[in-house]
Amino acid sequence: MASPAERRPSMALTGLQIRAPQWRAGAVERWLEAERDALVLWLPVALGAGIAAWFVLPDRAAWIGWLLASGGVAAAGLVLAGGTRAGRVLLIGGLVAMLGCALVWWRAERVAAPVLARPAVAVVTGRVERIEPLPARQLTRLTIATDPGVGLPPRVRVNLADADRPAGLTRGARVSVRARLMPPAGAAVPGAHDFARVAWFAGIGATGRGFAPVTIVAPGEPAGSDLRQRLSAHIRNRLPESEGAVAASLATGDQGAIPESDAEAMRRSGLAHLLSVSGLHITAVVAATMAVVLRLLALSPWLALNVRLPLVAGAAGAVAAIGYTWLTGAEVPTLRSCIAALLVLAALALGREAITLRLVAVGAFVVLLLWPEALVGASFQLSFAAVTAIVALHEHDRVRGMFAPRDEGWARRLLRGFASLLLTGLAVELVLMPIALFHFHKAGLYGALANIVAIPLTTFVVMPLEAAALLLDSIGLGAPLWWLCGKSLAVLLWIARTTADAPGTVAALPMMPRGAFGLMIGGGLWMLLWRTRWRWAGIVPALLGAGWALTTPAPDLIVTGDGRHLAIRMDDGRLAVLRERAGDYVRDLLAEGGGADGELPVLDDMPSAWCNADLCLAKVEREGRPWRVLATRSSYHIDAGELAAICRSVDVVVSERRLPRTCRPRWLKLDGAVLRRSGGVAIGFARPWMRRVADDVGAHPWIRPVTVMPERDAGATVTHRPAQ
Repeated sequence: MASPAERRPSMALTGLQIRAPQWRAGAVERWLEAERDALVLWLPVALGAGIAAWFVLPDRAAWIGWLLASGGVAAAGLVLAGGTRAGRVLLIGGLVAMLGCALVWWRAERVAAPVLARPAVAVVTGRVERIEPLPARQLTRLTIATDPGVGLPPRVRVNLADADRPAGLTRGARVSVRARLMPPAGAAVPGAHDFARVAWFAGIGATGRGFAPVTIVAPGEPAGSDLRQRLSAHIRNRLPESEGAVAASLATGDQGAIPESDAEAMRRSGLAHLLSVSGLHITAVVAATMAVVLRLLALSPWLALNVRLPLVAGAAGAVAAIGYTWLTGAEVPTLRSCIAALLVLAALALGREAITLRLVAVGAFVVLLLWPEALVGASFQLSFAAVTAIVALHEHDRVRGMFAPRDEGWARRLLRGFASLLLTGLAVELVLMPIALFHFHKAGLYGALANIVAIPLTTFVVMPLEAAALLLDSIGLGAPLWWLCGKSLAVLLWIARTTADAPGTVAALPMMPRGAFGLMIGGGLWMLLWRTRWRWAGIVPALLGAGWALTTPAPDLIVTGDGRHLAIRMDDGRLAVLRERAGDYVRDLLAEGGGADGELPVLDDMPSAWCNADLCLAKVEREGRPWRVLATRSSYHIDAGELAAICRSVDVVVSERRLPRTCRPRWLKLDGAVLRRSGGVAIGFARPWMRRVADDVGAHPWIRPVTVMPERDAGATVTHRPAQ
């Protein structure tokens, strides 16, 4: 039997083991106490996590599992941690994450509406809800609420050629137009934009092209009552084509007249955010309104002494923000910016610091409560990421001290202002690059430098000149200011075009894994929201996500969901497309999916491809192994015996038609029947892998919706319910 002295070490060790969890719990409590002011910033993150989980998880069982898991975290916080701060964090975080998933699920079910079953030519009769002129494409886009009982979805979107648009067509009119309609298209290839998801939440069940004649069954609002359209047309008439289109976009958010070449230059140069009405425009309008009102009221000594003029100016700024939001169409991005501006004005009225991370968090939380589906859109992510980065950077003690106002010469003040703009631009570009690469597969590398000039030019020169010119037009004296505004816009467009044409201006990346994107976003939020040195732990997941994204192999073969189009990476690294007549949209889609920038050649021009009118055979080599890909590109009959022999000699066969069973390639057959189930496909030949659109979309409501179809003769509704 061991003596007491021999037992003492083990008792001491046991005591350490018992006290160790308590010590760790105490360390967590001390850390959370030090970060207590930052804890509230994580409420929109928890809400967003629940919303993101619903979009990422595949089906109802997984969504219920998330709700139960979040509830379990909340219960653990309530039971295990008692009244500690860690317990409250777990309790509230779990409940908010649970709320996010339930909220977006409820919203998706609430907006449910029938979708067109398949392409059809039908007569669309209904009330025009919205008219969007697209002068750059010589089109007008109509959103029509269809009459019940005609066998069409409740809301459809139809494009009309400007030449087919009848005189007197206004919002609210009842029209009848024959159109070729299609169901909203999902992602054509993995990682592409999912319009079916966007259309589901917008209530749009079909899109298409209308044909003349368009009959106005009943008139709508009086001609000229749409202030937004009249203002856009007036601005375009006062300035040259490109400058006028950009000026109209700055004033009303109407981008339909911007030539595609200029729009692409703005995107490649990192200046596209200037074209959509957002926080920059709302801020400029509010600031200008407050400055003018404050100066005018201050001219009265009695008002200056007896009235809180900043409060009155803030109220005027709020009215201006709401009016500008209404004028520009009250789109969700503009509404988000308006909400943020109103919160800033409320903070000023209460005597609080105007712009803080708490204010940004409140704005994000409100937006997600109202429009939870906005979370997965690029607009929400880009705008809130940029604002969060800017505020977090300038809240940092060292940065604040570096750029705080001080008594110094104008040259040093100007130099520090330039350094502040450059640092802010670099921080914003760094934060936005993963988001741009995930959604658009491209990111501008010189955007920080371009924005240093473009943002001040737009905010302090272009927009004030444009506003003053519009005011002076009321008395016929706006021409000189329009001339100055046009010259400043010409400088802005020159910056965009020069930056876009610079060598290496765009970084292109193929489809980014969701996990890599999530790691980068999570690591970025960890660094931006916390205050203590533990914030730098976020570098680890951010770098892991970046490494994962950069090392993800680019696909060697990309096939669209209809099987008509494909791009294959040849031995020289270039992507070549199957059809010479593939449109710009298809070419851009395939280029983005493959991480390519520039024009895509046609397979016919490749030395290792052999093509005729019906078939195309391409040969590529990966890691010493040859791969042969066969694709059909016509609907003409091909002898079954010959096709079977060719199929046996190739590795992959791609076709938009259903191929006979005798066609058996060595590895993979992607014909019409297979692609209807899988959607678009991306394939890598080195260490073979495959990613399908169906793997990303799961069983969300827009995948198998209730569908309708007009009968050809009577026009009655045929309703199709999704198979269980």
